[in-house]
Amino acid sequence: MPGSTSTPVIATTVIALLRGINVGGKNKLAMVDLRSIAADAGYPDGVTYVQSGNLLLPDVAIDRVGGVASRLRSAIEERTGLEIPVITRTIEQWQAIIDANPFPAAAADGTKLHVVVLDDTVPNELAEFDATPFAPEEIGTGDRVVYLSLPDGMGRSKLAVALQRVGNAKSGTARNWRTVLALADLARS
Repeated sequence: MPGSTSTPVIATTVIALLRGINVGGKNKLAMVDLRSIAADAGYPDGVTYVQSGNLLLPDVAIDRVGGVASRLRSAIEERTGLEIPVITRTIEQWQAIIDANPFPAAAADGTKLHVVVLDDTVPNELAEFDATPFAPEEIGTGDRVVYLSLPDGMGRSKLAVALQRVGNAKSGTARNWRTVLALADLARS
């Protein structure tokens, strides 16, 4: 129309992490169903990565990013009856998590470094946690994220078990470094 100007919509990719999704048993949610739920919630181009609740949502308007987690949580509950926590980060925030990794040597083996993405800030008791008794396991914290260097893996980690009892650590969801990097690559493609 003559005289009208349109403002371009600024968009980003949102990475949505579902906590407690299993391929079988309790909280079972197939990724094909998750993509369908996301499409019905207004995210038709959602892409999942592996069978553990990783969803990439391209082209989300910046002014709508803050509502993605609650919208998905509601859509999942409405469709499945499951109350699944959803934590989101933009691709820019995800890249900041990667860039701030305090354990670059541990990153060489993508299964020995884990990132726990929190829904809220890192509580003081978690940020100040003394991991010395758990050496060689280590903990580092960042902006709403906890890094765990676990040389023997997550399954055998005494540090990871101890941290479950600290602050709001249970409000987070963990991903190994291999998944962290894969989600970044998918978000950029």
